[in-house]
Amino acid sequence: MALTSTVYHLLIDLSDLDRQVYASLDLRVARHPSETMRYMLTRVVAYCLCYEEGIQFSKGGLSATDEPPLMVRDLRGDLQVVIEIGTPAADRLHRMSKSAPRTVVYTHNDVAQLQKAVSKKVIHRLADIEVYALAPSFLDALAEATERTSTWSLVLTEGQLYVTVGEKSVAGTVTRHTLEGA
Repeated sequence: MALTSTVYHLLIDLSDLDRQVYASLDLRVARHPSETMRYMLTRVVAYCLCYEEGIQFSKGGLSATDEPPLMVRDLRGDLQVVIEIGTPAADRLHRMSKSAPRTVVYTHNDVAQLQKAVSKKVIHRLADIEVYALAPSFLDALAEATERTSTWSLVLTEGQLYVTVGEKSVAGTVTRHTLEGA
């Protein structure tokens, strides 16, 4: 018998002070049986921090290897932003950066692994790829506070991320990195 995904229902009050984005989000996120909690939470945080009209999770989930975990499409349906999670392979980054004007990576892993993986590869618009790291300790604390149905208050200000889940507060830093010249 195949394992099924676990669905998380997250009500998120988003206040991204760095971009002046404020929204109330009602997300139902399927966690694939092979997906770690860190990966899923990185997807959710990336969704929030890249939130704009047209953002969506991939329709095929983790098994859709031909599309990114998150993307933004304009009103015509054209791909505008590709959002990768974790440590995508160099050839995948090359392909994805050619598919949209903007490519973003949110990682919960050591950024040095990603930098090493791309260091000797040709990647389209490598200098333009935005890389943001979330600390594993932040994600682990957020995982402890998050239940299958949770309400978050998520605030980003000057690169500092604050998430309140019920009575628990978790803080972390969103660190920007570069892949070029690494």
